[in-house]
Amino acid sequence: MHSLDIVFPQAGAVALWNREVAAPVGAELLCEMEYSLVSTGTESFCLQGLSDPGTNWRSFISYPFDPGYSAVARVIAVGPQVDQFYIGDRITALVSHRQRFIVDQSRAIRVPDTVSSADAAWATLACVTQLGIRRATLALGEAVGVIGLGVLGQLVVQYLALSGARQIIAIDRSQLRLDLALAHGATAALALDVAEAREIILDLTDGTLLDVVYDVTGNPAVLASATTLARKLGRVILLGDTPTPAIQQLGPRIVADSISIMGIHGSMHPAEASAYAPWTFAAMAQLFFTYLSQGRMRVADLVTHCADPRQAPELYAQLQTDRLSFGGVLFDWSDCQLGD
Repeated sequence: MHSLDIVFPQAGAVALWNREVAAPVGAELLCEMEYSLVSTGTESFCLQGLSDPGTNWRSFISYPFDPGYSAVARVIAVGPQVDQFYIGDRITALVSHRQRFIVDQSRAIRVPDTVSSADAAWATLACVTQLGIRRATLALGEAVGVIGLGVLGQLVVQYLALSGARQIIAIDRSQLRLDLALAHGATAALALDVAEAREIILDLTDGTLLDVVYDVTGNPAVLASATTLARKLGRVILLGDTPTPAIQQLGPRIVADSISIMGIHGSMHPAEASAYAPWTFAAMAQLFFTYLSQGRMRVADLVTHCADPRQAPELYAQLQTDRLSFGGVLFDWSDCQLGD
């Protein structure tokens, strides 16, 4: 059996490769992709291939590179030791954009019948953003700013609304993205550069500034201005990791205003649940599915583009030149027959 895979063979290049997929052995599942979600910022950085020495990006990116990490698929065959899944089950897993793949059952999470496949494809990004929410140790009634309303920023806004934030101020240069944020819980939207936001934030918060500021951009120029939006003893959460931190600056009043800057990476969850750390990847995914089933989160209307995987070269080219016009981007694998 074969699989049609989206690959970055080298920096700046996108290709479709037809690869062989082995039969499942042991506790492995053979799965066929239904939808995969593009992490527009991360995958754009990976395609560009530019990063500073010593960064996670430098060790993470090597070519050929398989982009993507949030997807939903259906089990089409199982190994002899599989005891948790059956053929026909839908699963989500951290897997790249590929038509068919093998995954161990320990790394697969069952998708409930109450959640559509297109919605379930958001699960990995939903877990990453849950980590960002928990990192801030939010308190009821706090005022929060979210800078960067791509797919991660949109999920942050929805989790903040669920967490009881008094104000959720969205900042982005894209009116499309701001409109999506307002429809999902943001209380104010600022279509401007973050460097211009301080006076407006002062007015919106009656002079107190923000308790928490999320920088979800990955843009090294944003952090310094983001810190000026936080109140004294406020917190700045870096959920967007820049590949070029050498040109990133801290801002003018970090020490004077005793501001905390906290990073969070999507891998920072426990491998196994404990009383002190119950939120494993699987537990966070199931919480996301619960919120979707209850109607307390929505992702379907965040999708602005749904493409055939064979359109990947054209789509990534557009992302390189005009990423602000994109919201959620899905690959729909239902019509791909090349790997048969």
